[in-house]
Amino acid sequence: MKKFLVKRIGYMLITLVIIITATFYMMHSIPGDPLAHMARNLPEQTKANYYAKYGLDKSTTEQYGIFMKNLITKGDLGESLKYPGTYITDTLLENSRVSATPGGLALIIGIFIGVILGIVAALHKNKWPDYIVMFIAILGITVPVFVLASLLQFVFCVQLGVLPTTGWGSWKNVILPTVVLSFGTIATYARYVKSNMLDVMNQDYILTAEAKGVSRFNVIRKHVMKNAFLPCMTLLVGQVSGIFTGSFVVEKIFGIPGLGFYYINSINDRDYTMIIGTTVFAAFLFVFVQLIVDIAYTVLDPRIRVD
Repeated sequence: MKKFLVKRIGYMLITLVIIITATFYMMHSIPGDPLAHMARNLPEQTKANYYAKYGLDKSTTEQYGIFMKNLITKGDLGESLKYPGTYITDTLLENSRVSATPGGLALIIGIFIGVILGIVAALHKNKWPDYIVMFIAILGITVPVFVLASLLQFVFCVQLGVLPTTGWGSWKNVILPTVVLSFGTIATYARYVKSNMLDVMNQDYILTAEAKGVSRFNVIRKHVMKNAFLPCMTLLVGQVSGIFTGSFVVEKIFGIPGLGFYYINSINDRDYTMIIGTTVFAAFLFVFVQLIVDIAYTVLDPRIRVD
């Protein structure tokens, strides 16, 4: 296990370096100057001081070296170009907590309901419960989140007036974003659990257990569930990272000051440091969750070989 962890952590670090390097150079390859609009009316000396402060008077390679040195030695992602005095690390920590509230609730609710619907669909294949679940799954995958969000806003905010349209700070502001974000998770897990359960239920060892007289309930509880749910853990990698960075459309619609909201604003403002910092955070979260899932696989299923 120790060798496995060292190897996986090594791969994780290499992946992060590649992502950081690619993001840094791609951002700096965009034509134009991120400070040109802000500093165009300033005196030349003041403008020069701004460029020197953010290192924009140096070559891209020198800027990259300084960025990596600060990141490795201090964990410093730099200062926002758009909002001087605002440090990227502080912004990430503050806004990621906001994103985690509706996103985390949506993930928990989505997995719980999706797994139940997937089980129901698998146990009633080609019957009306299966058709209903698959219809819900198709809607969850095909209906864009902005359409669902707008529809819910119209019904519950405009027509019924029971929930606020936008804003943050009250538990009522969490309800609609959570529902919108959980819909896709429900659809994904319902389809995935159904497919995995049907595949496991057709395996020879399941048919043998049933032939020996083991009740269907015990077969499903002891054999089908574990083997069907294990592959579903892979979905968690994208789902967890999506809590913070993949919900920017929902955050924009509902006016939630989360990480995705600021990520979009930083792109519009050409705030290089904020874009790079958010990308680094999302990449780290993705590879870290992947590491946890790999470890969980080896613990839950002894058949998986640890190299």
